[in-house]
Amino acid sequence: MKSYLWNMFTSIKNGQMAKKSTVIGPRKNICESSLKVLWNEGFITGYKVSGENNNRVKIFLKYTKNGLPAINSMKFLSKPGQRIYYSSKQIWKLDSSKTFIIFSTSSGLKSISECKKNRLGGEPLVLIS
Repeated sequence: MKSYLWNMFTSIKNGQMAKKSTVIGPRKNICESSLKVLWNEGFITGYKVSGENNNRVKIFLKYTKNGLPAINSMKFLSKPGQRIYYSSKQIWKLDSSKTFIIFSTSSGLKSISECKKNRLGGEPLVLIS
């Protein structure tokens, strides 16, 4: 199920390293919800459903004025072979000012700040800095 998500994050990371303006990803609910979280936090410029193929999403990557990518590094935390889960108490101990983490919770994909605000625990998917 999450292999679509890992492939999309990898294409975003590779597209930013290659200085591309757009990348193409799969159109799945989990992918669209993670793109919504990235867009709300300002890591991507936007995304839209591809016109010629409705199963694909076009992701617009964001760069600074100097040409540096908005996403410096992306690390996958919970992997299919080694799952990690954090309770809401453990999430409070994490420093959210330096890094950004996307969590898979019982109420969908949430950022670390949303998890702290709603007191949710879950599986950390990706760490972005």
